[in-house]
Amino acid sequence: MSTEEKSLHFIEQIIEDSLSNGFPQDKLRFRFPPEPNGYLHIGHAKSICLNFGLGLRYNAPINLRFDDTNPAKEEQEYVDAIKEDLQWLGFNWAEERYASDYFQQLYDWAVKMIKNGKAYVDSQSSEEMAEQKGTPTQPGVDGPYRNRSVEENLSLFEGMKNGDFQEGSHVLRAKIDMTSTNMLMRDPLMYRVLHRHHHRTGNDWKIYPMYDFAHGESDYIEQISHSICTLEFVMHRELYNWFLDQIYDDSKVKPHQYEFARLNLNYTVMSKRKLLQLVQENIVNGWDDPRMPTISGLRRRGYTANSIRKFCEIIGVAKRENIIDFSLLEFCLREDLNKTAPRVMAVLDPIKLVITNYPEDKEEWLEAENNQEDESAGFRKVPFSKELYIEREDFLEDAPAKFFRLSLGREVRLKNAYIIKGERVIKDTAGTITEIHVTYDEDSRSGSGSEASQRKVAGTLHWVSIQHTLEAEVRLYDRLFIDEAPDSHKEKNFLEFMNPSSLQIVKGFVEPSLATVQSGEKFQFQRLGYFNVDKDTTEGKIVFNKTVGLKDAWEEKGKKEENLLMNTQKEINKYVKEKDENNANLILNSIVDNIKSIDNYSLIIQTIVKNIKNDNNSLLFSNLILHHSDKVQVKDIEEESLTKLYMMSLKSQMAAVRILTIENLQNDLNNFTLFKVQLSELKTNEKNEKVLQLLNDLKI
Repeated sequence: MSTEEKSLHFIEQIIEDSLSNGFPQDKLRFRFPPEPNGYLHIGHAKSICLNFGLGLRYNAPINLRFDDTNPAKEEQEYVDAIKEDLQWLGFNWAEERYASDYFQQLYDWAVKMIKNGKAYVDSQSSEEMAEQKGTPTQPGVDGPYRNRSVEENLSLFEGMKNGDFQEGSHVLRAKIDMTSTNMLMRDPLMYRVLHRHHHRTGNDWKIYPMYDFAHGESDYIEQISHSICTLEFVMHRELYNWFLDQIYDDSKVKPHQYEFARLNLNYTVMSKRKLLQLVQENIVNGWDDPRMPTISGLRRRGYTANSIRKFCEIIGVAKRENIIDFSLLEFCLREDLNKTAPRVMAVLDPIKLVITNYPEDKEEWLEAENNQEDESAGFRKVPFSKELYIEREDFLEDAPAKFFRLSLGREVRLKNAYIIKGERVIKDTAGTITEIHVTYDEDSRSGSGSEASQRKVAGTLHWVSIQHTLEAEVRLYDRLFIDEAPDSHKEKNFLEFMNPSSLQIVKGFVEPSLATVQSGEKFQFQRLGYFNVDKDTTEGKIVFNKTVGLKDAWEEKGKKEENLLMNTQKEINKYVKEKDENNANLILNSIVDNIKSIDNYSLIIQTIVKNIKNDNNSLLFSNLILHHSDKVQVKDIEEESLTKLYMMSLKSQMAAVRILTIENLQNDLNNFTLFKVQLSELKTNEKNEKVLQLLNDLKI
């Protein structure tokens, strides 16, 4: 136990308090209880690190218990995947348990509760039960079967167990309080009839316990001292305790439930149901697709277990929900890979470079450092020859002053090799550059110590020797969604925010040292990012997955889009003040182009709403965005905000605002009807010819 109280998170403080109040340390026991109905994702990693971390901190056993009470959704595949993920993350469990291990005990306890008048068989339909359960503000009422005799309940429950009844015909409910302010306490379900094959018990059971009943009782069977759940189970705690009270023996440990905030990560979804939808609809290539937030997907992409554990450590354990930026996870990964990943050279968008003064038949094997962050990584030899590949973007025929790569008449260094100077280019009939011809300074070889080798040049480029290069398939992965919160928008399907560029496959060329790579090996492609050898790699085909770039491209893109919108709003002022019609149109076209280029849905919505105020230029900006952005529609704006925008805009003194508002209303039939009176009044008083023409065309 730690004496550094300030470093304790609130769960650890609870445990410390338990121990201080006399709870025996040797009775501490924890569990990680996944339901095997899908693959674990990054959100589960937080719970894994918390529970197993407590086990390590307090030298207490932690069970891996599969809460497998719903055979309709659970499969052995998921069990195996969960175990693999846990082991990969570096955690070992004391015992492997299953809720299905306790089916007989749970059934016996249910029978006991029936005999004690604490449970009954209900034969209503699910719709009838939902209706008599009431609402959060209206108490429920007793159902017609609530007062069945113990004998009838026992007989029916045994018939349910024996498979005498169809699914949906009967359920077993706890008999608690139909007027409770906590709706979960209004006679919750304990068992339902399911004629489904179970991945462990086969067809032995025809009834299966509900999660709320099985979970706490399973904790009790395993003598879990601290049952840790996420915040959505706060309201379940009362029911958790009630079920335990029915079977508790004061000679044993009574588990207590505690809740913490789950992990919410932007630019992704954490719902197993939605992740399953992505898999089933072939939007991704399985649960371990490198774009998925699953542990297996992150592993295949090239994430390290250490980076995920570090990420969970940094975000900590809190009582309040918050959204963590995906960039933090990528930062943790870069920090880890920077220390461990060997540096190599690869070219993904090649253009041929010919060193005209380099001998035709000459080749050199130059020394290259494997990882400057790791002295023990050593050096390797890379081949150098007359003809090389460099990245196409590393050359401009006519470059601006701040272009620090290769151009005609300028010098750059080739990494680990020589200084070269651009001389001329060769183009095809379409005018596309196919070759760059350069000369090299023979005395400038890196590490030679010569005066020429120490000469300062504009930049350093990576390259591969064409004669020695290996071809590889490179899968360039990006975030799966273009919106920060793809499943949080009303009336919008999260699939509408899929990133069309989340996967691009290119043919790359890599240095020959990578000829014998194995699946899972990680490298830094210099100047490009970190890459992982995919499991699809075979003896005749190398496949790399891009794990993460060297810089946070999304943060840069987000800032660029925010800055672009800010600057575009300033252009509105110029547009309004411009007297020359041609110049004004040029400015307007630029504004519209900028609006169309913004991908961030949430940013667009926020900008529209923020500019609904008594200011002509702001109203013009909101209407322009609403009219020209293909990322947002009128139905995406809250009704109150949209109504306010229309009302203020129709009263605007600026004709351009009124024109755009009328055009937007034409595309919004619901509000067009609501605003017919205002449009008629505007038509009566309008003096601007263009506005009048639009209103006349409406025929109102």
